[in-house]
Amino acid sequence: MNPNYQKMLKQVQKMQADMAKAQAELANEVVEASAGGGMVTARVSGDLVVQSIKIDPAAIDPEDAEMLEDLVLAATNEALRMAQELAQKRLGGLTAGIDLGGLGLPGLGL
Repeated sequence: MNPNYQKMLKQVQKMQADMAKAQAELANEVVEASAGGGMVTARVSGDLVVQSIKIDPAAIDPEDAEMLEDLVLAATNEALRMAQELAQKRLGGLTAGIDLGGLGLPGLGL
């Protein structure tokens, strides 16, 4: 087996293990976003699972359900965006500095 191939294979295996560990850790990290000046708050884990939605009772107006729906959407979408950004930071750095010789491996973004 070519020594360069063995080195590359070890790099890929280490990267896969590091990515699996980082993904598991993301499940334990939570970001929070709010809308309407804190009337609605959404918490999302780093693996993009909505953990909770909190609604201030003052935001509940039976005459304007659409406003509350908009606040829930805004808070949830912002929390999801923040969680995706967190995942990108954690996982994106794992492939830095690894030379795979331009293999273009599918699924690894290389």
